[in-house]
Amino acid sequence: MSTVKEKLIENLIGEEKISQSKITIVGTGAVGMACAICILLKDLADELALVDVAVDKLKGETMDLQHGSLFFNTPKITSGKDYSVSANSKLVIVTAGARQQEGESRLALVQRNVNIMKSIIPTIVHHSPDCKMLIVSNPVDILTYVVWKLSGLPATRVIGSGCNLDSARFRYLIGEKLGVHPTSCHGWIIGEHGDSSVPLWSGVNVAGVALKSLDPKLGTDSDKDQWKNIHKQVIDSGYLNLGSLEVECISPKPCYWE
Repeated sequence: MSTVKEKLIENLIGEEKISQSKITIVGTGAVGMACAICILLKDLADELALVDVAVDKLKGETMDLQHGSLFFNTPKITSGKDYSVSANSKLVIVTAGARQQEGESRLALVQRNVNIMKSIIPTIVHHSPDCKMLIVSNPVDILTYVVWKLSGLPATRVIGSGCNLDSARFRYLIGEKLGVHPTSCHGWIIGEHGDSSVPLWSGVNVAGVALKSLDPKLGTDSDKDQWKNIHKQVIDSGYLNLGSLEVECISPKPCYWE
């Protein structure tokens, strides 16, 4: 006897079994789920897969996304603890890592997170040998290099989020100080993400007007407006804003989400 589905739908051509733009997110904490929502809202994938070792949390987050499918165009949202769910991904976003303890620097996370990367990266590459990897876990610059070495992928296919977040915070804080929307504020943070990052004060401009041309002392110790405090705020935000687009954690217990 035919099922309701068989009576309702007749396939005229075979279903495409392999996704063409599949994205996998490793880690379903605040950062991982922020990535997932952005991917779905921007229609970047024809399949989204989530991987995490915390099964109950993973199930809940997946159900939230699946039940909101009415508002997305992505037809398939899957999840699992086993990395086979990530098979044939075009992009893998890694937010997995040990949680950052209060007062702990990103560099102190190195060995713990290197061990975690050793346990997950080879498996990811096994299931998705043609993928590109976006690394968000801290310390992001070091771990991006580690993942590149562990994966055996070309350097052009292993990308770290680097100072992208720092620069976004920098632009927002400049706009806040001036009362201008951050889209009109331009500036860059370079170097290593976090405490040792470097602000390029010479490149800071608002709608093309270089602030250094208005005040040559901008960002220096003799700057009466103390613009250098903005860079300090950028660094401090990494420890205060746990919901930002990077791994910023304070729990002492290692886990696979932010």
